Amino acid sequence: MRTTTLIRDIRGTSALEFAFVGPVFMMMVIGMLYGCMMLYSLSSLHYAVEEGARCASVKSTVCTNSTTTVSYAQAAYYGTGSPTFTSTSPTCGHSVSGSSTFSFSLGVASWSVPLSATACFP
Repeated sequence: MRTTTLIRDIRGTSALEFAFVGPVFMMMVIGMLYGCMMLYSLSSLHYAVEEGARCASVKSTVCTNSTTTVSYAQAAYYGTGSPTFTSTSPTCGHSVSGSSTFSFSLGVASWSVPLSATACFP
């Protein structure tokens, strides 16, 4: 008689379901937040590179040489980390490229994703 009542007892099933679903849900939420931060950093890198190339071509009093163009691009970057910018003058006009690394850190594991962008403005 006692074993049949234990089998039919449903108390505590919600806690058990949460123990299975809760960690997976939290990992998905944290992963989505890291993904959004990575996409924001990538779009900010693209924006900074385009602004640097545009400054080298249009604002010749502000971006007089490669060093001032790189510092202008670094000031236009708002993402995470500190990317490396380079400025050149190829046949297309003024080119600025930037690269950075975004790190996913989940406590027990860490992944690095390389980000890069290039823009050329005539």
